[in-house]
Amino acid sequence: MHDTVPDAEAHEGGPDEQAYDPAAPAPLTVPRTPTGNADVDAALDRLADADHLATDGHLEVYEDVHRGLRDALTALDARPGPPAPPTPYGNRS
Repeated sequence: MHDTVPDAEAHEGGPDEQAYDPAAPAPLTVPRTPTGNADVDAALDRLADADHLATDGHLEVYEDVHRGLRDALTALDARPGPPAPPTPYGNRS
């Protein structure tokens, strides 16, 4: 009788099972609801690009989305609003 030592594949789950890699691409499947603002929606849609990247590639996507959202907010602030209503009484001191 001789003892056999199981090979490493038996402990690793066999050759067909892939090792878990926490940095591997994995879709987050976070739903994105349209806002109605084309610039904001385009920036939020860009987040889907991170689903196909390893975690070390997410930063570039997030920075790009942040820049797009910041630009969209800046554009909203730059739009002229309605004129201020006239003051019925002048500035009297």
